[in-house]
Amino acid sequence: MRLLLVEDEQKVASFIKKGLEEEGYAVDHAADGETGLAMGLDGLHDLFILDINLPKLDGLGILKELRRKKITAPVLLLTVRATIEDKVIGLDTGADDYLPKPFSFQELLARVRALLRRNADTRQPILQVADLSLDPATRQVQRGGERIELTSKEFTLLDYFMRNQGRVLTRAMIAEHGWDYGFETTTNVIDVYINYLRKKIDDRREPKLLHTVRGVGYVLKEE
Repeated sequence: MRLLLVEDEQKVASFIKKGLEEEGYAVDHAADGETGLAMGLDGLHDLFILDINLPKLDGLGILKELRRKKITAPVLLLTVRATIEDKVIGLDTGADDYLPKPFSFQELLARVRALLRRNADTRQPILQVADLSLDPATRQVQRGGERIELTSKEFTLLDYFMRNQGRVLTRAMIAEHGWDYGFETTTNVIDVYINYLRKKIDDRREPKLLHTVRGVGYVLKEE
């Protein structure tokens, strides 16, 4: 899952970004509202975390424009303003949840998971390729009826491959989905994670599903 955090307080932003990345999420960060809106309109993000008090354009302004552009990914608002009136305005504008500062990271993480799960419950069916299945709502992966345990990053990659089965995904495409904007695609990190994933879903199983397309990237398909 790829998240966009728009927060101008550097310490708060670093705290949130580091924690979410440790949980396996790709997190992009913008420090002002105009930059955040430009990044948000690219359609790449599964969830937005927006501070309300931002320079150049506030969080409610970003939210209004995202919804006007028919971007439906869930939005979690962060603010020191926690009156009932503020919450009503935020929710009526199109936010999905509201978290007043200060907050614990565990509460933030629980709300992020709940919003992503709710989004998965309403929009995403179980994904299937041959005898491999992935349930976005429960995050369960099985092959031939056997449960497969994946790390958060491995799950993100498999989810992306299964939504694009039969399509060759380049390293740049994989990096764009699973890592943040600053990720260096010339490293071998993607290849390492692909190998981890291949061992878990293909070792000692037939048919092989995750294939290398030399000089291009990878593809998940049943041959």
